[in-house]
Amino acid sequence: MIKSLLVGSALGLGLITAAPAQAQTPPAPPHPLGFFVTSSTPSQSGDLGGLPGADKVCQDLAAAVGTAGRTWHAYLSVPAMDGKPAVNARDRIGSGPWYNAKNVLIANTVAELHGDATPDRSNIQKQTAISEKGELNKGVGDTPNQHDILTGSDPSGRALPASADASCMGWTDGTDAHKAMLGHADRQGGANTSWNSTHMSRGCSAAALIATGGAGKIYCFGL
Repeated sequence: MIKSLLVGSALGLGLITAAPAQAQTPPAPPHPLGFFVTSSTPSQSGDLGGLPGADKVCQDLAAAVGTAGRTWHAYLSVPAMDGKPAVNARDRIGSGPWYNAKNVLIANTVAELHGDATPDRSNIQKQTAISEKGELNKGVGDTPNQHDILTGSDPSGRALPASADASCMGWTDGTDAHKAMLGHADRQGGANTSWNSTHMSRGCSAAALIATGGAGKIYCFGL
């Protein structure tokens, strides 16, 4: 009797229908790690052991977080010197695309990364320029500020003239006899907020790089 009354009441109020299920966006498919800012470098200076030593830093840090089977290169340029031709950072990093440790796209191509057709197309900023461990890199407003990243490059990713003294002598000098071109990983600070070519360092020693606003860190790209 009670059951019949309940049914009748429900019918009297109208049909009761369930709310349609909300369509859920599937998560982005995982992509292999292809870009990071080094959590540290052995010397924290401009002496990285040249390009081979810098590449090894990238390779070792990537291996430490379980990324195997991929070749890693440091995003560093070297001018023509000692009878050898210039090396451009943009020519060392493969063709893309590159994703960070949080599966966020950094850029699809070398041209997009450097804004060859349209400026500022790369997705390098404080929230995306993270370490191989997925940790944020300290930038403007943090203590200490470590947003300066060694590159030795102009905005297009190419080596500066040897006369500019922008590569710590081919990334072999850790003194203050030479300097390095730096980029800002957080794209903040000053009028020029380039991720790869913002200003020169005070020197190439660890102390000089810290005083400038960095910690001797580099960008690493998976080929």
